[in-house]
Formats: sequence, C-alpha cells, structure tokens
Amino acid sequence: METDCNPKQLHFQGLGTRKVVADFDGGTITSDAGALLLREIEAANHFFDDFASCFVDHREQGYVEHSGKELIAQRTIGLCLGYEDTNDHDELRRDPLLATVCGKLDPTGSKRKHSRDRGNALAGKSTLNRLETYGVGKQENQKYKKIYYSEEAIDQFFVDTFIKTTRTVPKEIILDLDATDDPLHGHQEGRFFHGYYDCYCYLPLYMFCGDKLLLAKLRTANLDPGHESLPDVVRVIGQIRAHWPKVRIILRGDSGFCREDLMRWCEENEVLYVFGIARNSRLLKGIFKELKKARKRYFEQRQAQRIFKDFTYRTLNSWSRRRRVVGKAEYLAKGANPRFIVTNLPREVIEAQSLYEQMYCGRGDMENRIKEQQLYLFADRTSSATMKANQLRLYFSSLAYVLMNELRTQGLQGTELAQAQCHTIRLKLFKIGARVRISVRRIVVSMATGYPYQNTFFQIMKNLKLAYPQLC
Repeated sequence: METDCNPKQLHFQGLGTRKVVADFDGGTITSDAGALLLREIEAANHFFDDFASCFVDHREQGYVEHSGKELIAQRTIGLCLGYEDTNDHDELRRDPLLATVCGKLDPTGSKRKHSRDRGNALAGKSTLNRLETYGVGKQENQKYKKIYYSEEAIDQFFVDTFIKTTRTVPKEIILDLDATDDPLHGHQEGRFFHGYYDCYCYLPLYMFCGDKLLLAKLRTANLDPGHESLPDVVRVIGQIRAHWPKVRIILRGDSGFCREDLMRWCEENEVLYVFGIARNSRLLKGIFKELKKARKRYFEQRQAQRIFKDFTYRTLNSWSRRRRVVGKAEYLAKGANPRFIVTNLPREVIEAQSLYEQMYCGRGDMENRIKEQQLYLFADRTSSATMKANQLRLYFSSLAYVLMNELRTQGLQGTELAQAQCHTIRLKLFKIGARVRISVRRIVVSMATGYPYQNTFFQIMKNLKLAYPQLC
C-alpha cells in the first residue's frame, strides 16, 4: 500500500522486526542486461545495416534523431526481449542498456535537441508507429508516413542472410515449405474466412532450411498456398544457385503443395521434391492389399502396423505425367490411417520406408520454428489495418528470429541451452537485473550477483569470440 507521507513509497509485510519498504528510485537499472549478447551477434553480422538498406527514408535528415537503422534495431530487439507492441517503448525509450544494444551513441538521451526529449535515448511509440503503419491509399511523402520498404529487397535479404550465415558450402539442402493460420480479429485488409481453420485469417507462407529462415510471406486465406508459392520458390532457389551452383536441392511440403505447376517446374530445373498427397479412392485402391495385411497383423499383435508400397500414379486430369508415389498402409487402434507422398527421388537413391519416415516426416521440425515465431516473437501480431503494415510486422518478427537463431547456433552450442527455444533463451539469458553506470569512456553493466546462469553466460561469450574472431 502507498503511505500518506510518501505516495511513491510502498510498504509491504514486515520481516520480523524489520519494515519492508520499496520504491522506484534505485537509479539506472535495467531488467534486460543479457541483451548485450544480441549486440555481439549484430556487431559480427550487421543484420540491421543490411535490413535498413531495404528501406527508403524520405524524412528531412537534418531533423532526424533516430535513423532508420536505429528504429529497426529498437523494434527488433524489443521483440527479442518480449515487448510485442510499440506502446511498450514509451517506457523502454529511457533504458540506457537497450539504447546501447541498439547502437545509440547517446545512451542516456542527454544530448537530445529538444529539452522535452532529454532523458529519452530511444524513439517513442509515435515514431515507431510512423515506421510501421501504412494508411489505405496514402502516398509517399505524406505528412506522417515517410519511411517505406521494398518487399522484394527484404525477401532477398533473408535468403542472402541464410547464405552468409552458412559457413561451409553444403552438398545438399532441404527446403521446407509450409503455410499456417494467422487469425484476424478485426476488419483488416485482405480478411477472408478459411474453412479448414474455421476463422478469418491470413495464411502466411514460410520456408526454412533446417532452423534457418528463408521466407516469411503474408498471404490472404483465399489463395491456394501450393499454387501461389511457385514464384517465391523460383526466386529463392535462383538466389541460392547463384551462390552455390552445384548444391543438391530437395523441396519438401505437405499435400497443399502437391500441384502440377510446382512439380513440373522442379522436374524441369533439377530440383528434387517430396510432397504429401491427399488420399482418394484410386490411391486407396493401390494399397488395398497392404491395408488388409496391416489390419490382420494389428489384430494378431495388438501393435501399430505399417506397410509401405512403392508405385507410379497419375491423376485423371491435373498431372502431366506418371510419378513415383509411396503409400503408407498403417493400421492403428483407431483404425486405418493411410498416407501418401509423391516424389521425383529415384528408387535407387532412397527406398520407400526411409523416404517416408526419414525424409518426409523430417519436415515436422519446421512446425517448431513457426511456433517460435508466432508464439514467442509475435509473428501473428498482425492487427494493423493494411496488409503492407502487417507484412512489415511479420518481417520484424522474422528478423528477430534470425538474430535469436544465430545466437543459438553460434553462442549456445555446448551449453545446457543449446536446444532452447526463444522464450527460454529470453527468460534465462536476457532477463538479468543490472545497474548501468555511464561515464565519458565506459559503460559498466553490473549484473545481479545472484544470477544463476553465470557460468553459462561466460561460456556463451567464449563461444561467440571463437565464432567471430573479429570481435576480439
């Protein structure tokens, strides 16, 4: 409760004969000291510089106190630290540690041009909103919107970053495609109802190679993800082959991507693929004997049974040729569970069971990557009125993922957090209380003595110095 004599002081239940009193006059203290690790990642890779080059800034630069790069850094680092809205930054703008991580040369804000802004090193919500928000039908150089991004340039940035952060040229890469639902709760531009997800939503398209992000494209729910993905697949693979002309590429996706135009393009351009197929009566007829045998074995052994069959198949109308199909005749306690995949991988390269269980089912890990972005980096925070603004929010979330994943890949290996997801990294590595002391020559961050992961933190810094010798 607040006292009458000092309304800013809080009194809590005492401890023995001692009073317990709290206030907010502890000085320059941050709760996010671990974000310094992100600054090391950025210093080594220059993600913010590259991302900022995808924007055009029409502001009068003589009056600008927060560069485009600094705004991008502030928004992205905020997402990494768990601050999903620009509203949060009206308080965060006073945090000198966050300002340091974002590269502000005046981390205390003491040199701001206007006296009302002094003490606020970073941008507030209004400035950040002008970076993000796009009004319907508004033109460039209108009063409140003067920073614009190139969608094509940002799409290229993610592929270039994937190539840059892959330190040895691979012989083979597997590209995973998937679309997911992003529910909408207002009347945003591009709002459509999706029958499968039973809601109004966007249907963003993702592409990953392992845990590395290559594509995050916001799409409306009325578009077929398989058909509409072809231009992005062509662009991404073209970029990759421009750098790695001899790499073997395998494209992987569920039945939503089993489309004639996509498969034909892969076949004509020496790209291998493995896609799911929605079952139908003709496919079921092809594994009828195997399903019958699996059912018999199940009732004999009371254990799940799987029999695989390799055969060729062509649809009645949509496919231009016969293709290799693998059918999984599975019988479980709940009954028959047949599944099918189609591929242009030859039989002599990989047999049916391995193709299904190792190659195709391996795509399930991509769901964890999408989950990280949506749940922990707020990729589904698409509440703006326009598609362009919501796409930019998805890009910021994707950039935050790239930053976090690079930390995980290069810094966390060999530690207990090597496989940790973003929310665990945030909780155990970033949320560290610390006092920040700033002088002319030094910024000293005194972290909490009782922080339980000190040894891990030291190991991470050692790993980063080894991974990036230029930081030493």
